Parts: sequence; C-alpha cells; structure tokens
Amino acid sequence: MNLYALTRRLIDIPSPSGDEWEAARFLAAHLESLNYKVELQEIAPRRSNVIATASVAPRLFFSTHVDTVPPFIASGEDDMHIYGRGSCDAKGIIAAQIFAAERLRAEGSNDIGLLFTVDEELGSLGARAANSHALAASCAYLINGEPTESKLAAGSKGSLRLRLTTRGRAAHSAYPEHGDSAIEHLLDVLADIRQLAWPVDDFFGQTTCNIGTVSGGTRPNIIPAEASAELQIRLVTESERVKAELERAVAGRAEIEYLSVAEPVRLHAPEGFASEVVRFTTDIPYLPNWGTPLLLGPGSILDAHTSHERIRKDELNEAVELYARLAARLLACDSQPGDTISAHDSTTETNSATEGVPVK
Repeated sequence: MNLYALTRRLIDIPSPSGDEWEAARFLAAHLESLNYKVELQEIAPRRSNVIATASVAPRLFFSTHVDTVPPFIASGEDDMHIYGRGSCDAKGIIAAQIFAAERLRAEGSNDIGLLFTVDEELGSLGARAANSHALAASCAYLINGEPTESKLAAGSKGSLRLRLTTRGRAAHSAYPEHGDSAIEHLLDVLADIRQLAWPVDDFFGQTTCNIGTVSGGTRPNIIPAEASAELQIRLVTESERVKAELERAVAGRAEIEYLSVAEPVRLHAPEGFASEVVRFTTDIPYLPNWGTPLLLGPGSILDAHTSHERIRKDELNEAVELYARLAARLLACDSQPGDTISAHDSTTETNSATEGVPVK
C-alpha cells in the first residue's frame, strides 16, 4: 500500500476509544509483513497497544494513538485531501510514521521502534501501561504524533478535569418555598467560576476553563435535589495553584471531585524546525520513562474531532520527510540534549482518572 492507501485503510477500520481491537490487529499484521518484531501489549480484553521494533532495544520511537473519537466517518479523498475520522487525528500520522521508519531502515538505520497506544482520547490507559514497558529504559527519544500543522511543539498545556455537585431538597414546583434547588446553587457557583481571573504564563499563555456538561433534576415540575457539572481547565501553571483558585470560588457550596490532572509540559524542539506551543494534552505526560519527548504531526487540530476531519495530501507526504529528518538528526546526536523536558511533574492523577471522559 502507498501512503494514501494505508491512511484510508486505517480510517476505514472503526476504532473509537474502547473498541480499538481490529485496528490494532491490522497494524500488527501490517508491521509484521514489513519484518518488524511486533507485540500486542494487552491493556484490557480486546484492547492492546501495538509495539514494533526494528532492533533489540531502539533508541528512538515514533508514537501516536490508534483510537478516535466517535462517530465513525468512512474515508474519502479528492485531489488535495484525505477525509474521514482519524484522517489527521491520528491515522494519517500512523501511516506517515510507518513510512518514515521504513525510509530510515532503507537508509541503514534500524535503531527505531513504533508505539501505537489505545485510549488517548479518553484516559490514556494505553500510555499509562506502556510507561512501565521494558523497552522504555533504552529509549532516548519519543517522537509523539498529534496534528500540529507540521510544527514541533515547544510545549503543551496541561489539563485539569473535575466534577462539581450541588445538593438541595426536592419539592413540588408549585410550592418552591418547601424545596431547595440544587440547580440554582450550581448556577451560582458556575457564575462565580466564570468570573475568575485565571493564571497567565509567558510561555504557555492563558488558562482556559470549559464548562463541558451540566445536568440535574428529574422533571420540570419538581424542585431539583441534585445537579452537577463537569469542567475541563487547560493549565499553564501547576495544577495546585488552579485548584486553590477554584476552591476559593466554590467556597464550600459544591462538592469538588478531581477526575484527572496532567501538568503543563515543556518539550524538546531542536533548532531548524518551526515550533509553537499547543493548547491540547497528549499521551506524553503519561510516558515519562520513554526518554526526551518531542511532539510533531501533520494536519490541524482545528479539523480533528469534527465532521469535516481531513488532512492535506501534500502535508502527509511532507510529514514522512519531516519525521525521517528529525529522527536521523536525533539519532546522530552523541548525547542527550540539555533542554528541560518538563515544566512541572509530568503527570498527576486521581483515582477517578480512568473514568473515560475526553482529556485531549
């Protein structure tokens, strides 16, 4: 298969988070046909990371994720683009990384591997499991793939995901004085959160807060006894500072359940490559054992997760060259780069971090 055909073949295997098995099996078989040693690292029944190596202990791994967000959208193409779910996030990236690895092997370099994870779009369960894999110890560089418009990410924001719950007292809505509306309490709390002056960082930029879901009550003629909202905050400073601001605003009026935390991460960005800071979170905070992390990929994050998801064919071709050139340069280095890898501790998580709510 050529690059476009492999991309479309991957897109046409549905792999929403939790149902990645068929895509993983296809990748394993395809990589075995290219004479890689392949391991399906089981995360849960019918959920496995794909780990492929061209040598016993590669110093450099390409990595991205197999899973996608729903709904499934079959592939299509025209003269300029390939379309479909995962075209840029991240099945086109998988194809480009495989072709880059093959180019390096053709040039005589076998010091490379491929790590394709499950569950990145939810709780990064695949990355968490891969972090303890024995191959991590020998890996000096991890080139992770996400749609960065073919620019190296100099850093990525962190993520704090939480649930607020308020409680009241049910009553007949015709006699509201006999009840206590949990929804009204929640709205008051959310109004105060929206007025917060969140931290700003010179490198990472502005903290942002998204009120992602709001729910509560049972029927319109009943005063609601319970309500909740789920929020995702994009971090530019350590999470404890943001938690303190949030807790002051809530002031005990709602229960706060922290679901997952990934701190902001500074990334290695060698000179000679265009770079920028990205606002989303990746598998990287959950893979600290895999050497110096880099983040690079074709396509735009603004096309990811949309009904019009797509990737430009010329950018996909250029990504093969870009990945191969970056990997060759890293492998040619005699020692680890001196750049600071992480702005803070790479990962902090709570007992609820694997609930399955999107974190990207």
